[in-house]
Amino acid sequence: MIKFAWRNLILFMALLLVAGCSQQDNPIKIAVSYISGNPANSNYIKWLKSVDTIAEYVVMNKIHRDSVEIVFDDCSALLLTGGEDVFPGNYGQAEDTVNCGRINYYRDSLEFLLIDLALDHEMPVMGVCRGQQILNVALGGSLIVDIPSELNTRVYHRCYDWEKCFHDVRVFDDNLLSEISGINKGNVNSNHHQAVKMLAKKLKVLAISNDGLIESVGWKEPLDKSYLLAVQWHPERLDSTNMLSRPLAERFLTETRKYHSN
Repeated sequence: MIKFAWRNLILFMALLLVAGCSQQDNPIKIAVSYISGNPANSNYIKWLKSVDTIAEYVVMNKIHRDSVEIVFDDCSALLLTGGEDVFPGNYGQAEDTVNCGRINYYRDSLEFLLIDLALDHEMPVMGVCRGQQILNVALGGSLIVDIPSELNTRVYHRCYDWEKCFHDVRVFDDNLLSEISGINKGNVNSNHHQAVKMLAKKLKVLAISNDGLIESVGWKEPLDKSYLLAVQWHPERLDSTNMLSRPLAERFLTETRKYHSN
């Protein structure tokens, strides 16, 4: 009886070892749309690595344009990061470019391509800040070019010292974000001067700020669609105990593993 128990224990440990080796030999790869500096210093990658140390990250703007589609085919998810303003001409308001900050035309075209590829592959997509904005534009929506000049609000959506700048958000009931976070109200960082204006027809609002600004979007009809979540705040800069930070990374990685295993 003792020998049988030991034999089962050894077999169980061997199976765990094989499973662990298999995961490390074939880790998930996440395409990160754009990082301007050294990826090793990226808050986005550090945020995801705090949940999964084995996953690999491919920064797509570091890849030669001719190889983007080939490299992307080996990935299992897309993370759209924050950054420069989206060119207003992409949603029919080129005359409003004067109200924009820095624009990166190559980045716009790269991320539009990545969004198309990700949706065609039906892979998980997550957008952060600009990531939410360009996703909305890619699907036919438009943006508020400059919140301070277009929206009469007392909510601070961007401050000089962004590390000390926060605002409340209301999470609507019975949607993907409320399911992930388990809350209906939260506090997030403020670091953007643009936002979703006309919502793309295929999307729906998951959360808003107290002045009605769209803070999170997902599929309007998620049934039989791939995982998609976008937020206006920066979860990668929030404390890990914030329910609008780490749980989002955990779910994104879970959905990525599901896609990877299929």
